[in-house]
Amino acid sequence: MSPFHGLALARPGTNKDSLSPPHGRPQDNRRQIKSEALGPPANSPKLVRMPVTISNRDARRLWLDAQGLAPTPTGKLDLGGLITSLGFVQLDSIRAVSRAHHHIIWSRNQNYREPMLNRALARDRLIFEHFTHDASVLPMDFYPAWGRQFRRLEEKVRGWEWHRGMLDADGRNALRERIGEEGPLCTDAFDTKIAPEKKAMWSRPPHKLALDYMWYAGELSTSHRVNFKKFYDLTERVIPNHHREDEWADEKQVDWLCREALARLGFGTAGDIQRFWGAVSSAEVKDWIAANRSELVEVTVCCAGKSEYAAFALPDIEHRLTHAPQPTRRLRILNPFDPVIRDRTRLERLFGFDYRIEIFVPAAKRRWGYYVYPLLEGDRFVGRIEVKADRKAGRLNVLNFWAEPKVKWTSARAEKLDAELVRFCRLAEVGETVWRVPQPV
Repeated sequence: MSPFHGLALARPGTNKDSLSPPHGRPQDNRRQIKSEALGPPANSPKLVRMPVTISNRDARRLWLDAQGLAPTPTGKLDLGGLITSLGFVQLDSIRAVSRAHHHIIWSRNQNYREPMLNRALARDRLIFEHFTHDASVLPMDFYPAWGRQFRRLEEKVRGWEWHRGMLDADGRNALRERIGEEGPLCTDAFDTKIAPEKKAMWSRPPHKLALDYMWYAGELSTSHRVNFKKFYDLTERVIPNHHREDEWADEKQVDWLCREALARLGFGTAGDIQRFWGAVSSAEVKDWIAANRSELVEVTVCCAGKSEYAAFALPDIEHRLTHAPQPTRRLRILNPFDPVIRDRTRLERLFGFDYRIEIFVPAAKRRWGYYVYPLLEGDRFVGRIEVKADRKAGRLNVLNFWAEPKVKWTSARAEKLDAELVRFCRLAEVGETVWRVPQPV
């Protein structure tokens, strides 16, 4: 059973070149879609697709369901299936409470604990690391759809001004040979230095630039991590042979990336589709939409205000709208990098929630705080909270709290937040919550 109730993702067909559903997902309607795209028989009446308008409440319901935030986050954890349903999980180093990748998964199933992701990467090889819109983990079964992304990023990184200090081809070969002989190595195993005149905030030593260049290009892969430190290994020792040998034409990859993005969005503009993976260009998305116009459903999406906008959906949109469940009434603490939060334009359109992460904003200029968590209750964002774990003291410190305008902070909401903070403590492996500001209510 899918870890997300009601999520029917579009999948490539069932031939040997396709990515088949690895976790017992129901088969999709791609064959039906293909026949619809070809049109009805010559003597049949012309099919007229009625326009679809998605109310704001339905849009929020569908989006939360598509991204796994509709069900109560309990029950048996299928980590591989969960990541497959999301498409990817963004990695981030900041650990105010728990790093973003752990928190994102935990928000969808609170039986998750931090060591599980590295086991899926290093031992089980269920996932691999690479770059979507940012560094992320992706299901290993998606590897054949990622070949062109390796080429795209290799070309892009080669042109970056700040990357020109990396080792040359001979130096990179030496790094590769050493990894081949010694096994997975992290950047600490090498000792090239940054030239004094090139030192700056984002400077990296030549060997680190070279390792990352080969990682972007797919020559090296992440073997495992230790305390978030990446260990590089030869790709042929990390990625199973059948995935590396399953090479897709670029056209097939672009079709898969656009189609799977739209399936996970539920509905989306060309920009939404392009931003989802960050692995196709705007022009490629527009060309894909044009080529599949007869198949796609044009929808009108109502915003949280009085405005609306045009978007696209897959042919099963009305079925999905009918069957997407109402979100749980549990109050949730979401990560700033959660996929529901990440696209700020979509977030504000659907929820009327204006959110910015302020980690790079000077403290005196911050409106909220360094690392502030949005609070989701049902299909509504009701507040924000700044918390930080003190593992040595065994405490989760609440540094700030803000209710959203027009949200009445009742005793019932306060109890829901207290309960979620207790659960958050378990993820951080601390014993208690300590409010450093007055508690609401």
